[in-house]
Amino acid sequence: MLSIALTKGRLEKQSVQLFEKCGYGVEQLQNKGRQLVLKDTIKDYEYFLVKGADCITYVSHGVADIGFVGKDTLLESKQGYYEVLDLKLGKCGFIVASLPDKNPFEKMGHVTIGTKYPSVAKQFFSEKGMDVEIIKIEGSVELSPLLGLCDAIVDIMETGSTLKENGLVVFDRICDISARVIVNKASFKLKRKEIESFLSDIKSVLD
Repeated sequence: MLSIALTKGRLEKQSVQLFEKCGYGVEQLQNKGRQLVLKDTIKDYEYFLVKGADCITYVSHGVADIGFVGKDTLLESKQGYYEVLDLKLGKCGFIVASLPDKNPFEKMGHVTIGTKYPSVAKQFFSEKGMDVEIIKIEGSVELSPLLGLCDAIVDIMETGSTLKENGLVVFDRICDISARVIVNKASFKLKRKEIESFLSDIKSVLD
């Protein structure tokens, strides 16, 4: 049996649509109610629903053989897994943004960056040769430069409408991100045939 961890929310719904196109038995996923562990009615697969960061944890510790998770989460949490497939779903990007007159790359002296993704922000600015202070924010990151908590933010942007509505502009794009498939390292050896068959199914409906 293969165990597959799905990131709850939009990626979960998109994943279920892929499985349905593959001909899998996804009735339990489509009518899950409050259930978190569900069986495929056709294939010998078990699905369970988790938050993105937990998806990596379950795969890294071998509780899940396979995980569906955003690249943003992978960049923030480098644990033990193989990244094997870009699903090209949920496309967006990491950006640096602030108020129009607050370009962090032009500020002299101390620069503060607000973000939900401290590892990504730290690495990006380090590569730019900038020693910045990272402030971890869990809620609406766009609020922090408006209230003077930080000079700029590092966040995910899909359409840019939220930034625009709050009067913020993009000063740099760090990288593009999308949903990925990850595999437990031990599972890839022990269940290689089953995992490759699953990946082949997913690739066929992506193409």
